[in-house]
Amino acid sequence: MNTKEQASKHAISYDRPASGFFEGALLGNGGLGAVVTTRPDAVVIHFGHNNVWDIRIAENHQDKIGTFEDLFARLKKIPAGYSSLNEEAWYREYVAMTSENYDFPYPRPMPCGSMLLGFDRRTTEVLGHKLRIENGLCEIYFKVGDTAVTLLVFVDQHVDRLWATLQDSDGLSARANIFNRIKLIPDPNTPPELPTLAASVDVTGSCLSFRQTLPYSLTEEGPAGDRSKDRAFRLSARVSREAAFQESTQVLEAKLGEGANFTVCIELNEGLDANVPWEIPVIDSPDQESFSAALDLSDKKWEDYWSRSGVILEDEFLERVWYRNLYFFQCSVKPEATCPGIFANWSYGKIGSEWHGDYHMNYNTQQPFWLAFSSNHVDKHLAYVNMVDHVLPVSRKWAQEYYGLRGAYYPHSAYPVEMNMMPYPVPHWGWEVCETPWTVQSLWWHYLYTMDKAFLADRAYTPIKEAVLFMVDYMKRPDAHGEAWGDDRYHIFPTVVPELYELTPGFKKNSDCIVDLTLTKFLFRAFLEACEALGLNKAEAELLAEVGDILGKFPEYPTAKSQRGTVFVSVPGEDPEVVYNVPNGISTVFPGEDHGLHSSPERYQIGVNSYLNHRNEGGNELVFLNLAGARLGQLDLERFKRQIDYCLLPNGTCTDKLLESGGRYSDTTPFDYMGPMGIWFENFALPVVINECLMQSYNGIIRFFPNWPLNRRAEFRTLRAVGGFLVSAIADAGMIQGIEIYSEAGSPLRVYNPWGKARCIRGREEETLTGDILALETEKGEKIRLIP
Repeated sequence: MNTKEQASKHAISYDRPASGFFEGALLGNGGLGAVVTTRPDAVVIHFGHNNVWDIRIAENHQDKIGTFEDLFARLKKIPAGYSSLNEEAWYREYVAMTSENYDFPYPRPMPCGSMLLGFDRRTTEVLGHKLRIENGLCEIYFKVGDTAVTLLVFVDQHVDRLWATLQDSDGLSARANIFNRIKLIPDPNTPPELPTLAASVDVTGSCLSFRQTLPYSLTEEGPAGDRSKDRAFRLSARVSREAAFQESTQVLEAKLGEGANFTVCIELNEGLDANVPWEIPVIDSPDQESFSAALDLSDKKWEDYWSRSGVILEDEFLERVWYRNLYFFQCSVKPEATCPGIFANWSYGKIGSEWHGDYHMNYNTQQPFWLAFSSNHVDKHLAYVNMVDHVLPVSRKWAQEYYGLRGAYYPHSAYPVEMNMMPYPVPHWGWEVCETPWTVQSLWWHYLYTMDKAFLADRAYTPIKEAVLFMVDYMKRPDAHGEAWGDDRYHIFPTVVPELYELTPGFKKNSDCIVDLTLTKFLFRAFLEACEALGLNKAEAELLAEVGDILGKFPEYPTAKSQRGTVFVSVPGEDPEVVYNVPNGISTVFPGEDHGLHSSPERYQIGVNSYLNHRNEGGNELVFLNLAGARLGQLDLERFKRQIDYCLLPNGTCTDKLLESGGRYSDTTPFDYMGPMGIWFENFALPVVINECLMQSYNGIIRFFPNWPLNRRAEFRTLRAVGGFLVSAIADAGMIQGIEIYSEAGSPLRVYNPWGKARCIRGREEETLTGDILALETEKGEKIRLIP
């Protein structure tokens, strides 16, 4: 399978000018992001970068927040008969005070400006564009009289540069330049209180450039006059010598002549203010030769990326979704850059600033990285791991100073800037306990899918242990167990259901939330296995005993009777007809991984009932809920495709779109209101749903094509499975044709037998295997073939 060639079949085309941000082609290298738009009179490219933020932060009222126990004691006195805690004046005032910092418009991703290439529309017409996802090359098509001309644009995969060059219909350098002006445009929503940008035009060097300082401090002087933490960025453009560059009367604009061989290179410099040059950086005069050389190097990076895994599906729509979203994933994240927030590295004006474009730890930040494991792009997950390291100090501080407990309480919202307190300490969302185990969950997955003990020891173990310490202490508090509960169990109390209820009078809906329970159980089990894998059972004996005690007295998952039978619900006593935002009721299937096709018939049926009965208002379920459906073997692929199509934007990405009223949304709420907010990074995880239809390994046993009709051909290559296995398989004509498994770590292999008898070929040896589960010891680097 040539996966790069397969990706080339799924280009994203637009057959008219793409003047809107969400019509433009998305380019990027994991740090730098670019949106290529085309007006009837110009090409306009908007730039952003995962590292470039307005880093100012408001951290007022730290001395007024108090402690968890003080606040909890006051909340317990509010009458349970109130309809809302907001009926209590002091609580309304407290919420307003603790919300104030988050109400400031910063921190937020800082758009890095735009480059405009203008042309005379009397002689030149833009026809449309095509984005080739196999190598990130955008082709913009023009009609100039009777002549066809193409502008080729790509983002360099090695450095933060964008290149563009004109070609004629023969693929040669265009004989005449069609652009009459070039302009750099600082973002129109740059806060006026920021330092004035420095604009430069170098006619001799054919360069335009501007530099913007991003101050660390809210005050003009900064903390004690220290400006060492200020950051900055510089956007520079240089055109080829033949372009007859002449300064214009407009700021940051130059006139261009008709000289041949038009090429332009745009470079973004970013970092600490002291390290971003005040003078225009040296960019070698671009030409088609340097363009081609940079494109060739980038092409090799794309070739390596696509070589990691691939699919060939008879269902062309799902194949297209798989390749396009993996393309967007490569453009938007890399471990060398800051972990992306909600809207990744594409921003312009206010686009990309909703909710600060920050990290939300009740699914938004985690979701895009779900595809990294089975798609065999585990290296991308390191960006998330770096983010966890970044929030660990403030999480420890919050656990100790606010809760008075050990470990770390991971935040509801966080920023990629220096933080001394939780950005959102508002109890009605900030008390979502599930976010602590959820934040570290994928660190354990990273180990399971790679069996990399060095990663487990050096990067995963400490954040996981810190979460365990907090959850043990939180569940062993006097308020969370004892006679008042009428049982001997340890409870999670108080807590908040993600995106539902907030805190309720009398805490009626604030205990043992199913997401808290399933993720905490996942966390505790992971810690037990991590200590075993690292030989730490003796060193951690005391903490392991506490974990074992809690697991032995763990609350049952809350259930209710529905029209479809028994279902899981988010909290005890909940109406099973409630309309959710986050799909809480199926969280034991995913992300909890406690239930699925491996479960007992009774538990499996409750999971299926819960999935089929689930009501979701939309926005947060396109990947999440459908992934759970695949895990249960219940996903309706045709309906899944229609939902994707409903959410599709012209640029090929999926936005968050509403599905029904009756929850938080009314009948007058625009169902597409989240569309203009930005490029939803979280939905790039769509390929993981397809992966789980083709192969599952979450319980350590590989299962083939659990949610795929075997009469429709499907082939996948080197998807990654738990245990450090790279797996390839083909299904066609009603059966699984063959399987190939590469053992990267030498782990024991277990496979659900897809046939009555299996031929197992290992090197020159062959044997016949039978039984429901095929179990083999493997050697590192060994390749195993299984055929019927």
